[in-house]
Amino acid sequence: MASVGKSALDSAAVAELRAILGDDAIVSRPTELKVYECDGWTIEKSAPELLLRPRSSSEISAVLKALHRREIPFVPRGAGTGLSGGCLPVGAPVMICTSRMNRILAIDYANRRVEVESGVVNLHVSNAVRERGFFYAPDPSSQMACTIGGNIAENSGGPHTLKYGVTTNHVLGLEIVLPDGEIAELGGPAEERLGYDLVGAVVGAEGTAGIVTRAILKLTREPEDRRTLLAIFADVGAATRAVSAIISAGVIPGAIEMMDRLIIEAVEDAFHAGLPRDAGAVLIIELDGIAAALDAQAREVAELARASGAREVRLARDESERATLWKARKRAFGAVGRLAPNYATQDGVVPRTRLPDILREIAAIAERHSLKIGNVFHAGDGNIHPIVLYDERDADETRRAIEAGREILRACVAMGGSLTGEHGIGVEKMAEMPLIFSPDDLIVMSELRRVFDPELRANPNKVIPAPGSCVETAAPRRQTAL
Repeated sequence: MASVGKSALDSAAVAELRAILGDDAIVSRPTELKVYECDGWTIEKSAPELLLRPRSSSEISAVLKALHRREIPFVPRGAGTGLSGGCLPVGAPVMICTSRMNRILAIDYANRRVEVESGVVNLHVSNAVRERGFFYAPDPSSQMACTIGGNIAENSGGPHTLKYGVTTNHVLGLEIVLPDGEIAELGGPAEERLGYDLVGAVVGAEGTAGIVTRAILKLTREPEDRRTLLAIFADVGAATRAVSAIISAGVIPGAIEMMDRLIIEAVEDAFHAGLPRDAGAVLIIELDGIAAALDAQAREVAELARASGAREVRLARDESERATLWKARKRAFGAVGRLAPNYATQDGVVPRTRLPDILREIAAIAERHSLKIGNVFHAGDGNIHPIVLYDERDADETRRAIEAGREILRACVAMGGSLTGEHGIGVEKMAEMPLIFSPDDLIVMSELRRVFDPELRANPNKVIPAPGSCVETAAPRRQTAL
């Protein structure tokens, strides 16, 4: 994929954009733009020259038409909670933030669907339908802040997608503004559609197809009841063996999450959730479904966990205890701030049976690079999230943190896994794409991208590496200048 350069964002262009959106929708002061210089992948930073905050699809269409005429690339942004540098402006002077487009447009309970604008916060969808016994299943740990548009861009997952599936399994239709300003509708309210799955091509495209402005989402019935267990282990190896034992027994929990000792200590210091500080690892296992079957299923899971080495299995006695456990898990990333000035969250996938192997390799990588790496992840589907701790004020430590992340990804691929489960490729993992995909594969991906964006101006220099680049020669970018 050819690198896209930046056309001049001159005063005439700014004036035209200001006329479209109004003064309050434009941010241009460097001190204010600094807020937008990175997402959750803080190793690489680059602020846009101009930030736009449109309120509607028609405004986005007018903006993209103006940028298209002037051949100016752009980068979409939601809440900025991504973890792979997906909204980093690389060769794109204009950033378009959809956070003002935050309306829930229609709820159709009879057909179990909801129509929302792309700036709606993930958790707000479930909150809006909870009284009627429904929820929106994809639940990233950042669901209190992340938006539906960003979830669609990254094909986000979350703890409960083990049973319910990731974002692509819950999107029926999309409205997208293409890079030339054309507004297109893909899919629709029907569950089954004829023809090519263009919705599937856009979900997970990381903003390289255009800007999603509206989505029709599936709603899921709340389960009749739940049982939430905390299984306590002496080490991570026993905890991961328990995961395989549970799944192989034919039990599909709503979620199986793991935290190791380093994360447990950070969470306890922050939230006092009652996790055992002396444990090597814990599993949070949630079963849901028909109430009459759950007690027997919980006993079976507890027996499987004990047989795998659990020293104790606790059952949450009420909704308050359940909520405390999930608060500990979903806020674990924030608690890590107590352990180091900076951290980089990795996102790889391995087959469940290889979880003990990848955790041993992660420990070896940490020792080899003299770093601390904590582990908190979606153990049920093999989606690991090693958290590499470092101090960005130490250039050598930052370099080692980057290399440790790359070694973890290489190990995932070597074990039959993948580079990402839900965080996307962004700028972080482009150099590793040839580990999985051949040059021909990458060319096909580039051609598909050109169907939506022939001139490669939507979120340029992301996801697909330039022709001829490879893992061995690609160097990390500490700072990307526009």
